[in-house]
Amino acid sequence: MSIDVRNAKPAPYQVDSYKEWAAGEGVPIYDDFAVDLCTLEVAPWPRFGAYGAIVNLKGRGDFNSIFLFEIDPGGKTTQHKNLYEEVIYVISGHGNTVVEGPDGVQHAFEWGPKSLFAIPLNLRAQHFNSSGSMPARLASTNTFCMTLNLYRDLDFIFDNKHVFKTRLGRSGFFKGEGDFIEMRPGRHMWETNFIPDLAGIELRPFDSRGANSTNLIFIMADGTLGAHSSEMPVGSYKKAHRHGAGRHVFAVTGEGYTLAWYGDDKDFLEIPWQHGIVYAPPDDMFHQHFNVSASPARYLAVGIGSRRYPFLETKRRSEREVDLSVKQGGRQIEFEDQDPRIHQIWLKAMAKAGLQSRMDSFGSAPLEPTAS
Repeated sequence: MSIDVRNAKPAPYQVDSYKEWAAGEGVPIYDDFAVDLCTLEVAPWPRFGAYGAIVNLKGRGDFNSIFLFEIDPGGKTTQHKNLYEEVIYVISGHGNTVVEGPDGVQHAFEWGPKSLFAIPLNLRAQHFNSSGSMPARLASTNTFCMTLNLYRDLDFIFDNKHVFKTRLGRSGFFKGEGDFIEMRPGRHMWETNFIPDLAGIELRPFDSRGANSTNLIFIMADGTLGAHSSEMPVGSYKKAHRHGAGRHVFAVTGEGYTLAWYGDDKDFLEIPWQHGIVYAPPDDMFHQHFNVSASPARYLAVGIGSRRYPFLETKRRSEREVDLSVKQGGRQIEFEDQDPRIHQIWLKAMAKAGLQSRMDSFGSAPLEPTAS
């Protein structure tokens, strides 16, 4: 049988339903390696009843991206539910969120700058700005892009009646309570739905990432989106490591920079950061975090795959390899194996800031900053 190509109709080809949807929402779309969520321009977003923007970072991968919401003083978002997971970090402002459980019971909690919370899957929620003079900005790291590309049906995603009974957690999870799950350094977990102050929550020692480094993993709303927070003491930096795409890194406290490179790169990409900056290292790209401030520097990382529900084989491997030296088949570069330029770059940054190195107890040399 022959095919008459003259009468063939154009067929869909290489469709990205998420990108097509985003282009039609009427809000700014940012596609960069790193952005400042404090200063991005936003536009009215009728779907959510707020101002907003879509952030598609270079290293986001195929599974998650960021919706940035800005709520007017005294304003509120629409009440909405959605069949995608989201973990929300408060960039600025004060307000409260009301989540309606499957039984109709409402769970309300108040948030402020650097609060972190998650809405259990497909529950109705609404955000309110409690300030009469200042806008509030919320950053939702979510799996909408994956969900839309999988189902290609907005009604299914935004108007689905299914109840996920196991996702709610106990009522105290909306009040800032949580359950500590003891594992081993670098794997300890805190299960909750709401963290009132991410800058103040106690982290646990994780020396294998850099002596006196601390860390805590979060299980938020029993989700597949994973989150953790890590902190570097004053005068220190962490060991380089790499992992899969999609891990969105938010600076929380302190100031510093991150160097990023692929194994055979001759130069480093440098990303300066302070609160409000977010970036996502691409798949298998080494990156290393440096504190250049007179206070501890803390960050938040959110991406697909949690410790409880890894979702991806690369995430399961990461569990075994994340703090294992590359010489042993892992994903971490030990201090003694790093490029000598890395320490010198940091020493110059520290000298410029008028700060002293404390890396003598961290196994890295030279020990003291030299003149810039």
